[in-house]
Amino acid sequence: MRFTTSKPDYDLTYDDVFMSPTRSSIRSRLEVDLTSTDSLALPLPLVVANMTAISGRRMAETVARRGGIAIFPQDVPAAIVVKAIERVKAAPVVFESAIHVAPDTTAGEALALIPKRSHGAAVVVEGGVPLGVVSSGDLDGLDRFVQVREAMVPIAELTTVPASASPTEIFDALSERRHKLAIALDPDGRLVGVLTPKGAMRAALYSPAVDHAGSLRVGTAVGISGDAAARAATLLDAGADVLVMDTAHGHQERMIAGVERVRSVRDEYAARTGRRVPIVAGNIVTREGTTDLIEAGADVVKVGVGPGAMCTTRMQTGVGRPQFSAVLDCAEAARDMGKSIWADGGVRHPRDVALALAAGAGAVMIGSWFAGTYESTGPLMSDANGRVYKESFGMASSRAVRARTRDQSLLERARASLFEEGISNSRMYLDPQRPGVEDLIDFIVSGVRSSCTYAGARTLDDFHARASIGVQSRSGYEEGRPLHVSW
Repeated sequence: MRFTTSKPDYDLTYDDVFMSPTRSSIRSRLEVDLTSTDSLALPLPLVVANMTAISGRRMAETVARRGGIAIFPQDVPAAIVVKAIERVKAAPVVFESAIHVAPDTTAGEALALIPKRSHGAAVVVEGGVPLGVVSSGDLDGLDRFVQVREAMVPIAELTTVPASASPTEIFDALSERRHKLAIALDPDGRLVGVLTPKGAMRAALYSPAVDHAGSLRVGTAVGISGDAAARAATLLDAGADVLVMDTAHGHQERMIAGVERVRSVRDEYAARTGRRVPIVAGNIVTREGTTDLIEAGADVVKVGVGPGAMCTTRMQTGVGRPQFSAVLDCAEAARDMGKSIWADGGVRHPRDVALALAAGAGAVMIGSWFAGTYESTGPLMSDANGRVYKESFGMASSRAVRARTRDQSLLERARASLFEEGISNSRMYLDPQRPGVEDLIDFIVSGVRSSCTYAGARTLDDFHARASIGVQSRSGYEEGRPLHVSW
């Protein structure tokens, strides 16, 4: 990456910079390979942040099918994370995991479950065999105690496909019948999953992030408190594909010692199984922090202090660094050591993802932007005006601290609550145009692919090498913002 003029002597945010187009021979966005340049080599350079309000099993499955990876948070007990990993690994790779209910499930219960997936329906199943489908439209206006068997569309009237069917075959079948959902069945007629026309199109366009056995990939955070090494060993045995160690101040002795211990556990696991799982450590914003964590054993360093939407660190402490400059410097330091970084925080538009990758990030971690989707962990709620939203909160907020210290004494918990750095309750409204995380992934990927074509880059390594970055005024940034109403 180069600056169009001399590099400024002050630090920059994503809003402070822009990318100039350069000569390109690329004819189509689809010529661009977006494989991440970190040690995970994900088909898409997108990571869902390890935040309790965002990253759960539904999110992990959905994002992995499209080529990214989600990280389960450290606040969840290891036994629950193990079960979640097992379920992700058992999930279908092409088809979406269906919301399924029994025939005697009430309409009220079904209506509470349906919004947990973006396809807007629940499959009525008995003994593993689908009997029909109900959508919110089928149930609206009915008594909440009516059983779904009375409102479902029978399976005979639906499109069913074998689990071996290709996305193209499924798309064609749905188009011919003008149906909105295909039910995939195994040879014994049992439910495998579902797929919408848009889902079939995405399955043909994206490559899933899968492990050596062909199962969806998922990561998990182990933290640095408590016995991180024991937690790491448990989660490695469960099949975790990446271990994330992070804390608000990642450049500290306790983090370095923790990384060394977890690296030892990881190396023993690799010697025993032949499977080497990357370690991610952070958060830092300096070259020195990057170097120290890599020397301790990190394969990837997580960069970002204070840019996240739920983070109050900079306003409370004055500590942090503008994110574009932090990514640029730390990526260079990591590259010199043969490693990479994740840019964590401050991403609010596709342009921000592209700029982080141009600055040298191996992948980009996204949190709050993904909180306002069907697939995030919280329940769907409505405000007084009927707008739907999910609640989100920072991982250093009092809400998160209460969860993390639940096994401590009352005095210890009260003392810990005095040192919160994050928002405990924020409404993340679902975008009516992009209510699902896949909709946001489409939006991001479209922008990043276009950015690469403007730079004449077919890979992300080429993108970083060819990107030409300029510095702009605030009015320059505002000039580039679209107007949704006339002036």
